Amino acid sequence: MLDRPAAEAAVRQRDGWPARRRPDSGDEVAFDAVAVVGAIRRRKWWLLAPILLCPLLTYIALAQITPTYTATGTLLYDLAQYKVRELQSILQADPITDAVMASQAEVLRGVPVVEQVVDRLHLHENAEFNAALRRPSAVGRMLTRLVPALFANRSEPSSGIPGPGLDPARNATLSAVRAALAVSPMKSSHVLEVTFAAQDPIVAAAAVNNAMDVYVKAQLSGKYGAAIKARVWLEQRARELRDAVRRQEDDIARYRVAHGLIEGMHARLASEQISLHSDDLARARNDLATAAGKLDAARGKAGAAAQAAIAPSVVQLRARHDQMSAELQSMLGRLGGNHPDVRALRAQLADVDRTVAAEITRVQTAIEADVRAAEARVTTLQQNLDEAEAQIAKDTAAQVPLNAMQREGEAKRGQLQAVLDRLQQTAQQPEIEMPDAHEISMALIPDHPSFPRIRQWTEAMTAFGFALGLLLVYVRELTDSTLHSSDDVRLVLGLPCVGLIPAIARRSLRGMTIAEYAARRPLSPLAEQLRALRTSLLLAPERPRSIAITAATPREGKTTLTHALGRLAAMNGERVIVVDCDIQHPGGVEVSENAAPGLVDCLRERTPLTAVIRRNPTTGMDFIPCGTNEANALGLLMSTAMARLLQTLRQDYDLVLLDTPPAEAITDARIVAGMADATVFCVRWRVTSRHTALHALELLEDAHANVVGVALTQVDVNVHLRSGHADAEVYQPRYGGTARE
Repeated sequence: MLDRPAAEAAVRQRDGWPARRRPDSGDEVAFDAVAVVGAIRRRKWWLLAPILLCPLLTYIALAQITPTYTATGTLLYDLAQYKVRELQSILQADPITDAVMASQAEVLRGVPVVEQVVDRLHLHENAEFNAALRRPSAVGRMLTRLVPALFANRSEPSSGIPGPGLDPARNATLSAVRAALAVSPMKSSHVLEVTFAAQDPIVAAAAVNNAMDVYVKAQLSGKYGAAIKARVWLEQRARELRDAVRRQEDDIARYRVAHGLIEGMHARLASEQISLHSDDLARARNDLATAAGKLDAARGKAGAAAQAAIAPSVVQLRARHDQMSAELQSMLGRLGGNHPDVRALRAQLADVDRTVAAEITRVQTAIEADVRAAEARVTTLQQNLDEAEAQIAKDTAAQVPLNAMQREGEAKRGQLQAVLDRLQQTAQQPEIEMPDAHEISMALIPDHPSFPRIRQWTEAMTAFGFALGLLLVYVRELTDSTLHSSDDVRLVLGLPCVGLIPAIARRSLRGMTIAEYAARRPLSPLAEQLRALRTSLLLAPERPRSIAITAATPREGKTTLTHALGRLAAMNGERVIVVDCDIQHPGGVEVSENAAPGLVDCLRERTPLTAVIRRNPTTGMDFIPCGTNEANALGLLMSTAMARLLQTLRQDYDLVLLDTPPAEAITDARIVAGMADATVFCVRWRVTSRHTALHALELLEDAHANVVGVALTQVDVNVHLRSGHADAEVYQPRYGGTARE
């Protein structure tokens, strides 16, 4: 803690004086986990207060709210499988989709269901849902008196308007119950979740169960009604179809008698005759197609296989022609075009060509004759078929109206049979019909209120309080501009911390002054830190003998530190003298009478030096009080008399301690600090701001004071031990810290 940082690494030098490090200079300070824990330990009440207050206040506020209980039940919506085909438009619902489920949810929350729930549970007599039963507030009573027309009961009109009516109180109850009733389809399922919120858990569960019961019974009732309507319609339709079939059969019988038709005779004759002619015509067309194919083959329009089958002689001649053509080409290449063998072969090839042409002509002529014969036969058979069909059509003209009448009669008999079948099925439907929805889980009476959720809110506010506490700790750390440790002194002021002077509780002093306490408790942490301060001064390269002790503002403990340090040094065998240089506010701890001769009288040469020096009988420390208070005493501190006095004291004493006034308030401190060999700057722990300390140090530097270190005064030992700073180890009980007191 008391080690002096390297001058070259810690501070810059400006004209031989250390340049201070300002807190807003942009320097970054490492903020690690240890620093976080230390900050929390230092500001623990800033963290604990929100953690305790937030859930406590939340609990108190929620305890004032009337609890609401929510009961939950579930329905499965699944379309029934039994359906009558003629009644699809009446009974069949849309396929089950998200839109269908949402529609069913709104149906369950509809006014008809809500009305029955209100009537079953008598909710119009419940003040929770009927605002007319509640006691109006003071504001409501005032408004009722001021504007009575707005609150007057309106009579329901006599006109027959469909719906629940225009009773404002009943409609308000229906709206309140409907708002408390919630129905939501569960995702990716056919399940409807029904909930109801009420202050009474029994009412909440009963409302859910009654709403589901009303919804299921309404579905089943609707299906029963549809089935009855369908049965009535089918019975009426069956009677109409019976009468129509009977009339149609009478018309057919009269028509047969009038035209002498026997049922089925003309149809069989026409079918046999047309079938015979059709078979002959088909065979003739096949023969024609065969002859045409042979003709195409003979003309070379078919493949080689077809030609070989129809005219094999032609194929052989063509093969011989091809062979002779190949031989001719071979001889032309060897013998030339005028060779006798070539000319002979050409003559033979010409004879073959003529033979092929003659043979093809003969085959084509024969096949063409066959084709003409086949075409004539087809034409004849087609004419015979047409004549037969015309004759049959003429003969059966009287049968056409009869066939139409028979078809119409058959259609009416089919309709009658279908209606009778469906009528029989519809008669059985009420016994097997099922509703499209049924209850999966009935609502149970809830044990815990759904609102307010005191436990969840308390836990959430505890977490919020923890976050708020951390935020407050962080903000408090950011806004705290005081110095907390020797590290802060080095980083901010650029000077070594030469001592952590602990604060002494009054019960520990037991009527003593702090200076007396340090002398009588040589093993206390206070005495140890004073010895550390004296050691730092002795280890300084220049070994100062005259030391000015000052501070930025009053009440920072500089006077107490001066006299305590002087007594302790005197007890260690040094010759020590303390000089009270605070002329404007005299009164050190060693002087009981401010008017006694002192420094001012000595500088005025009214009293010799030996006459103003006093001695502490316990420790042997000498001291010089301020003396007579004079308004123009500032010139005395700047005089040669003051310089001679300091020089004399340096020669006579090992340590000269100058108790100066605050540097920010009085100029005397800068004058005395500039004349001393060294200056110790006192900063009150966690009280003096960084800006104030920096400004005071700049004033001392301007006065050419040699500030060798900073002493943190009035340190709370217990708080500093919990801070997590490295220099707090000096107060650990295992080193004898607080235990030695």
